[in-house]
Amino acid sequence: MGAGPAGLTIGNILRAAGTDCLVLEAETREFIERRPRAGVIEEWAVRGLERRGLAETLLERAQLHTECEFRFAGDRFRFSYGELTGQHHFVYPQPLLVTDLVREYADVRGGEIRFGVRDIELHDLETPRPSVSYTDAGTGRRQLVECEFVAGCDGARGVTRTALPESTSIARHDYGIGWLALLAEAPPSSDCVLFGIHPNGFAGHMARSPEVTRYYLECPPGDDPENWSHERVWQELQLRLGADGTPPLTEGRLIEKRVLDMHNYVVEPMTFGRLFLAGDAAHLTAPIAAKGMNLALHDAFLLGDALVAYLGKGDGSGLDTYSEACLRRVWDYQEFSQWLSEVYHGTSSGDEYRAGTTFARLRRLFTSPAAAAAFAEQYLGTASTY
Repeated sequence: MGAGPAGLTIGNILRAAGTDCLVLEAETREFIERRPRAGVIEEWAVRGLERRGLAETLLERAQLHTECEFRFAGDRFRFSYGELTGQHHFVYPQPLLVTDLVREYADVRGGEIRFGVRDIELHDLETPRPSVSYTDAGTGRRQLVECEFVAGCDGARGVTRTALPESTSIARHDYGIGWLALLAEAPPSSDCVLFGIHPNGFAGHMARSPEVTRYYLECPPGDDPENWSHERVWQELQLRLGADGTPPLTEGRLIEKRVLDMHNYVVEPMTFGRLFLAGDAAHLTAPIAAKGMNLALHDAFLLGDALVAYLGKGDGSGLDTYSEACLRRVWDYQEFSQWLSEVYHGTSSGDEYRAGTTFARLRRLFTSPAAAAAFAEQYLGTASTY
């Protein structure tokens, strides 16, 4: 269920093992290949895709980032995590990854996929033979598919979440802030990610391509994007990301403006009978730490491999431990997101105490090798165990 990074990766793993698989997606193929989403992929995730034959185009086209830069108190502080760890981030927009994955799944590996499906219902999830019914977009007829397992990769608003029993725990944290998410037709103004820590609010700069840059501006939750004119957006970006000795940002036409209310949630357990959740259907980390797509891929690797082991060898150990194994990394990334949120938003909170602790954290990051190493490990997701 769902043709995003998680669903398509699972589908590709199954097809590589010769297992029949059907992907159901509510949107069109053209829509999912254009939908703007994340763009930062951690190296372990890229290597996982590479081992499964799913990273050829990514490795050819992705940008490599080894540094990020914090700008606060009128100064700039470069953090070279590549030097500390020998690892880096790949910058590759999610629409491009989805395009690669759906082509490999449907056009190369012969996987079945149905786009534009409606009125999806799940049946008999607690039996060895669950099924899924849906309305076919082309014929308008109801279809019933019997299967052995259902992978719920259809996000927070998908039908698989509605199938969970009342006993399922959904832990949620609201940050009480919003981010204005922007795409600008403008080349990046830096060779790395920029984090602006400013009394007016957080600002972020992330390259997406040589011609397009992702920006974020902290704003009130529920704010109307129309409150942010072209002039106001660029005025605030120039102010919050400004630092001594740096040129002004390169401005351009804004091609996307939407407000994201910052919140996280975790579904526990991530399984119910023959239903296994993955990606945003199971957990959400706000874009504060750029972790969402990475967690979706981690789920997909574990679930895809576990399904292949069960269906091919009768080994159910991976399925039995799937939820627990996923959630260890999920909760670690949740904690990092919460920590980083205090760094981003403490100075704009209006609370002098929070502002003081924010600057203490930033000073420690750039004066303590131990603090720098700990930050780099969480920023890159490189802990040896979770």
